[in-house]
Amino acid sequence: MDIKISLKNTDITRTEIDEKKQPANSALDSLWSGKLDMTGWVQAPLKQDKEELDYILNVADIVKSEAELMVVIGIGGSYMSAKAAIEALPKAEDGIDVRFAGINFCSPYHRELMNEMSRKETVLCVVSKSGNTMEIRAAFDIFRALMEKKYGSREAAAGRIITITDKHSGALREETDREGYVSFEIPGNIGGRYSAMTPAGLFPMAVAGIDIRALIEGEKAAASSPEWDRNATDYAIARMLMMEKGKQVETIEFYDPRLTFLGEWMKQLYGESEGKEGKGLFPVTLNFSTDLHSMGQFLQQGSQVFFETVIVVDEYEEEITIPSGPLAGKTLEDLNRAAFQGVAEAHRQAGIQVIELRIPKLDAYHYGQLLYFLQTTCAVTGMLMGVDPFDQPGVEDYKREMRKALGQ
Repeated sequence: MDIKISLKNTDITRTEIDEKKQPANSALDSLWSGKLDMTGWVQAPLKQDKEELDYILNVADIVKSEAELMVVIGIGGSYMSAKAAIEALPKAEDGIDVRFAGINFCSPYHRELMNEMSRKETVLCVVSKSGNTMEIRAAFDIFRALMEKKYGSREAAAGRIITITDKHSGALREETDREGYVSFEIPGNIGGRYSAMTPAGLFPMAVAGIDIRALIEGEKAAASSPEWDRNATDYAIARMLMMEKGKQVETIEFYDPRLTFLGEWMKQLYGESEGKEGKGLFPVTLNFSTDLHSMGQFLQQGSQVFFETVIVVDEYEEEITIPSGPLAGKTLEDLNRAAFQGVAEAHRQAGIQVIELRIPKLDAYHYGQLLYFLQTTCAVTGMLMGVDPFDQPGVEDYKREMRKALGQ
């Protein structure tokens, strides 16, 4: 595995890490046992279905040949991993524009998408196990009607609708079978926030032009890495130790704006997996150097209820060199590295706890490793905290109250 963890800018000792190695390894063994609900993602990289992957790529090729735009209707884990990868990774020239709907109840946001759909050849992709989530149901009903009007009939629209849903049950599965939509299956033993490498994430990525074969190879390399027997759990243990030392907030930081939505995905992954029973770290994200000019002061001298996790990309291609002036000859990445080094040293001197995660390059292969590493880390940390990292009982509370407010 090429993802590297550094705790050199924390006060966590090797002894503290080693004391929690046994429970961390036990958690890892439980994940790999296949006996826990919703852990199908753990061994999935090593059991990749070639026929399913070929089908994903074949359908993606058809969509790219027939459409200029694909609108993905989904929320939470049903869209975040795909959007994060599409924003972060290089894409082939044949990829098309992939946009996302059903992620809010905002009319202007969806009106803009509707206007774009009216101008472009469009395919709809609906991602939901049940099809009953309110944001998804509302957006699908609106956009399906638009597709029927645009293409002249219900049957013609159905030929441009793709669903990713439960294999056997749910309102969306029933509609898929009734209307004859092209469909992919969401595995029943994988929850939404752990579904990046299922069709829910892979199909939109493929349509956008991402090399999903390399992504899967990267995830496979992480899953099979012997480092899990040595230091790959260090980040999970460090997060647990930070909470025990009184830290309440994990500030996840990037020096590359392409990782912005990876941060959004991490917030859901960490927050929904760990935030229960009065436990958990509150995840927030910052983009540097932009946010250094708004939050840098607080980080340096504010209340230290937080620790920092910095995700650093080591290597960039085609760096831009500054042609003149006092910084002539320097590249933008030289400045970015100086910003990282300067902030790290200033925060070290201020006693701020900083964990570093390093990824060699921002390409599909290494990004696949990072996704698997973060999912596993999150699950192990949750188990060390004594919570179930795969349920979300609190989410149902606000959904129930929403339905009551609408008289449903």
